[in-house]
Amino acid sequence: MPKQHTITLIPGDGIGPEVTNAVVRILEGAGAATGASFQWESYAVGAEAFERYKEYIPRELYHSIERNRVALKGPVTTPIGGGFASINVTLRKQFELYANFRPIRNLPGTQTRYPGVDLVIVRENTEDLYVGLEHEVVPGVVESLKIVTEKASTRIAKFAFEYARKHGRKKIHAIHKANIMKMSDGLFLRCARDVAKDFPEITYGEHIVDNTCMQLVMNPYQYDILVLPNLYGDIVSDLCAAFVGGLGLVPSANLGESCAIFEAVHGSAPDIAGQDKANPTALLQSAILMLHHIDEAEAANRIQNALDKVYAEKTALTRDVGGTAGTQAFANAVLAAL
Repeated sequence: MPKQHTITLIPGDGIGPEVTNAVVRILEGAGAATGASFQWESYAVGAEAFERYKEYIPRELYHSIERNRVALKGPVTTPIGGGFASINVTLRKQFELYANFRPIRNLPGTQTRYPGVDLVIVRENTEDLYVGLEHEVVPGVVESLKIVTEKASTRIAKFAFEYARKHGRKKIHAIHKANIMKMSDGLFLRCARDVAKDFPEITYGEHIVDNTCMQLVMNPYQYDILVLPNLYGDIVSDLCAAFVGGLGLVPSANLGESCAIFEAVHGSAPDIAGQDKANPTALLQSAILMLHHIDEAEAANRIQNALDKVYAEKTALTRDVGGTAGTQAFANAVLAAL
């Protein structure tokens, strides 16, 4: 019997609708080949949603994610230094999407300084400085509160170690600044150490975050899985994306107990919006993670193999990775490779 999935879709803005359309076409093509079908509940967010509904995140979108328990999200512009709060952070808080999961892997044929990278970044996704608790103490002095809890730190450490055990990973480093923030980052480390005791087959280590950045640039191959508090994870995951070609190529999943949102983490690139220039690879790789999450491994593997083939052959790549193809031509090439 064909398997039917209803997915909440957030196309985003800028290049978001273009890359989302390309990815939806590929998913439906893979579904047709493997007996899976998809229904999409699509919603605008951000400035576009406010114009329509006077809400930056429509209530119907919340209900859709609660109902479907899985969403695919394109890039959304977040104002800097003012305006509405980050849509990403708001959704993560609303649905307690505590784990941000980013595998970092080279695609075939991509020219980078670091071939053969295979890293996993596991970032705590609900607290730290991202709780957004700020106030002005006196004029000219602003205080931001860094929140770290035993519950969240233990939960993210368990996620990292359980993933390592399930997928045969052998080494985890907890990344911190406990030499300075002895209480907050110290608590994060104590929780990671306690969890590590239950996974004796996995080598556990700890590195200070600034040294980690240097070590990564010198030799990323020394790491396997990194587990980090929210802010360090945000920074380090972008740094690691550069090893394999940038944010336009890497996937991201926000995972919780009851639902998950898979997204492109690159910007909305309004300067090229509507010009058929955007690369849909990041969102497509996020969609592959989504397919695994909903137990559509055959469709996921078919798309991954097709994507790898397109990159290896280099005949239908977008401009950002050295080709001349447009967004839809790239999607057509992946569909043909299926």
